[in-house]
Amino acid sequence: MTDYNPKEIEKKWHDIWDENQTFKASNDRSKKKFYGLIEFPYPSGKGLHVGHPRPYTAIDVVARKRRLEGYNVLFPIGWDAFGLPTENYAIKNKIHPKKVTEQNIKRFKIQLKSLGFSFDWSREINTTDPNYYKWTQWIFLKLFEHGLAYKTEMPINWCTSCKIGLANEEVVDGKCERCGGEVIRKVKNQWMLRITDYAERLIDDLDLVDYIQRAKIQQINWIGKSEGAEVNFKIAGKDENLKVYTTRPDTLFGATYMVLAPEHRLIDKYKEDIENLDEINEYRKNAIKKSDFERTELVKEKTGVEIKGIKAVNPATGKEIPIWVSDYVLASYGTGAIMAVPAHDSRDWEFAKKFDLPIVEVVKGGNVEKEAYVDTESGELINSGFLNGLDVKEAKEKMTLWLEEKKLGSRKINFKLRDWVFSRQRYWGEPIPLVHCKKCGWVPIPEEELPLMLPDIEAYEPTDTGESPLANIKEWVETTCPKCGGKAERETDTMPQWAGSSWYFLRYIDPHNDKELADKEALKYWLPVDWYNGGMEHTTLHLLYSRFWYKFLYDIKVAPTKEPYQKRTSHGMILGENNEKMSKSRGNVVNPDDIVKEYGADTLRTYEMFIGDFEKSVPWSENGLKGCRRFLDRVWKLQDILTEGDSYSEKMKKSIHKAIKKVSNDYETLKYNTAIATLMSLLNEINNAGKINKAELKTYLILLNPVAPHITEEMWVGQNFGGMLNQSSWPKYDEKLTIDTVVEIAVQVNGKVRGRVTISLDDSQEKVKEKVLRDETISKFIEGKTVVKEIFVPGKIYNIVVK
Repeated sequence: MTDYNPKEIEKKWHDIWDENQTFKASNDRSKKKFYGLIEFPYPSGKGLHVGHPRPYTAIDVVARKRRLEGYNVLFPIGWDAFGLPTENYAIKNKIHPKKVTEQNIKRFKIQLKSLGFSFDWSREINTTDPNYYKWTQWIFLKLFEHGLAYKTEMPINWCTSCKIGLANEEVVDGKCERCGGEVIRKVKNQWMLRITDYAERLIDDLDLVDYIQRAKIQQINWIGKSEGAEVNFKIAGKDENLKVYTTRPDTLFGATYMVLAPEHRLIDKYKEDIENLDEINEYRKNAIKKSDFERTELVKEKTGVEIKGIKAVNPATGKEIPIWVSDYVLASYGTGAIMAVPAHDSRDWEFAKKFDLPIVEVVKGGNVEKEAYVDTESGELINSGFLNGLDVKEAKEKMTLWLEEKKLGSRKINFKLRDWVFSRQRYWGEPIPLVHCKKCGWVPIPEEELPLMLPDIEAYEPTDTGESPLANIKEWVETTCPKCGGKAERETDTMPQWAGSSWYFLRYIDPHNDKELADKEALKYWLPVDWYNGGMEHTTLHLLYSRFWYKFLYDIKVAPTKEPYQKRTSHGMILGENNEKMSKSRGNVVNPDDIVKEYGADTLRTYEMFIGDFEKSVPWSENGLKGCRRFLDRVWKLQDILTEGDSYSEKMKKSIHKAIKKVSNDYETLKYNTAIATLMSLLNEINNAGKINKAELKTYLILLNPVAPHITEEMWVGQNFGGMLNQSSWPKYDEKLTIDTVVEIAVQVNGKVRGRVTISLDDSQEKVKEKVLRDETISKFIEGKTVVKEIFVPGKIYNIVVK
């Protein structure tokens, strides 16, 4: 037998799979289906590193297993190709973003194909293809038509260098994550999507899906539903109310001051009354340089300025209380103002301590002067007038009723979730298909004119005014109103990268349809996605955005189910050998091309599945990689000890059935490492026996195939096992043959393990005792002593107490 040569084998099988379209999903809707999905790859100029194949291989394993189980499998691939990184690279290197994208996709495609993923390449999609973004624009128009897309002024994170708006996640320590430039807060007219209209359903419908628990918790926490009351605090001497939202109306008697966000409208409205306006404005100027995350970070020192000249009135006590401005209050959350109850809120307490503000305890317990009262969800109300003596739950309800009766407030459900800022002032994104007419306002372009093409221009640098580069293309901007025929201007903001990735899994189902987003019958057949795997970093925004878009499409009878993904799992990162995240700056990036070239794709795939717990981050190890290559070399050499036999031998029968059960279950529960360990143990057992028959080798190859498809296909064909392995069936096991009838149990004497004996599961206690007493290593601890007690747990342990 020749030596294992992955370079030749893998190229051969890539060509066969491509030529035969082996992994193309069938249109036969009578078959049971499986839709496996990976997160939409962004084709960056850096190409893949070895962390990328881990989640792809995981779903590839399941997809390959499902095909062998007789399923019609859809395992698609495409490119999330719009976005700021490509645009920045294009600007820096004077290459058009379209060309950069084409180059990046070409490289990614070569890399992915070299790893042998069983993608259905016939369904490849690309968000920058007008045939794709036509339908992204169509969805936006439907959102606009149903009142879910609107334009308003919003404070955004503005990179002074990139001249572009950034998401909170793109701001690190007040700097742009991409370029390191200073980020300030800037108010701009932005397109928004009313995701908040779906907040309740986005929480409730998590009960319909099989997500890992931490993903559900992250979604729920990000949405942040709370029940409380809106309370009106009168501005002293003015016909003006300052509205706040609180989850603890029971603590109203303990509100000793108020805090406004620096952007709050009342500051400008009453600037004539404010005695320290210059000081306030200076504070506001510094606040705009911070991201929302930095402003609300719990560990940071509290800052603020009292607004001198105006006061608020606590509606419960009738007393005037000071109003402060502080950046830990956000204009975008609640009403942009809070009532501060320092005795029962940690942030308020820290603020009050720093600025020597009154602290009034209104729920009994603790020492007000020494610590903040964070956990006061229960207790007796004190210092609270008509609430005294009530517990917290009763006091919440009574205070809410009192506020409603006195017309000072009302009960309210609130969410931390904000509407989705949908505008980007950049070139490389989907054009928003709306025009603005002075007479008609915002008007959608007719659906038959979609896609509204992104103009092919040479100058796509950001503008000094902060507008999109499209604003400089007069011939593109100036148009006619579809409604009245008068002069109109196109919207020049483009959509965010999130747009195309919020619905891509739908287009995979029918990627070449030019009449509709996808065929309705095909959508009914394939949806929901059966198994979606991705990083934990995307379980909030991406998952929320795509669930929101899908629910909207369900509401307008395009999508057939309430939820898009039935199952969602997540993976840990592969770190560098130095246990740090892989990055060029750290010098610890491992290129999969180098690994494939030296060891083969099957070695890389096997190692990435064997490296450790799939859901946890693990460091890369060159030694571990070499160990997996040695394992595959030994698998290849099984052909040297192959014998005839069309059924399992008596010697191997039980081990084979146990392996089928273990590997089958482990592939389904993300325990890829223990599945491979089982196959390694079985290999040792086979080699110890010195032979393997054809029936046993067939089963072994099928079990290993999802992880190492090239070597197993080659061995299958090389031994003339009939057709190709991918045309065979997943093996079944006999449950009776997976149960051990003989086990080894521990024997304790006075609580200490003194040895182990092998017993049959049906042995009586007397029979087990005989074996124990015959064992010299154990019996010496019993001889000459009186047996006081014996405890026998069948199949587990035998415990003897002596004195």
